[in-house]
Amino acid sequence: MVRLYFGNAVTTATTLMILILLFYMGYSFLNSGSIQYWGRRSLILLAFGLVVCCFAAARDGLDKTIQHAIDGSCDPGIFGLISIPTIVGCIGALLIIVAAIATPIAKSQHMREIWFNIMSGGILLKILTMEFARIIRFYI
Repeated sequence: MVRLYFGNAVTTATTLMILILLFYMGYSFLNSGSIQYWGRRSLILLAFGLVVCCFAAARDGLDKTIQHAIDGSCDPGIFGLISIPTIVGCIGALLIIVAAIATPIAKSQHMREIWFNIMSGGILLKILTMEFARIIRFYI
């Protein structure tokens, strides 16, 4: 199990970045009363979340899965192109994109806070789905 999260440099970096991202979202949620600028928080969440997503995609071999689907020149990554983890990941990404577009349009900090929480929910959905699927795949 340790190898699953700390097996090489990419998995270790991804694990640490996911933990930082979860801490950031949790801290923001618990201290929401003292946060004044939700747009900035959302921008940081979006940018760092994108970096984490890229590392997780590299860790899970999404590029290999896509290449395999295109021309079959390599073995696929750990998830199929059409699988529950990738479909749920796309749904989470849709929530993130909608929140990222709506946040700067929102007129009040309260609405930006709501969009931050929706974005956090999409990120949490992606993380939980992928990590549970990775654990299940590890033991099968």
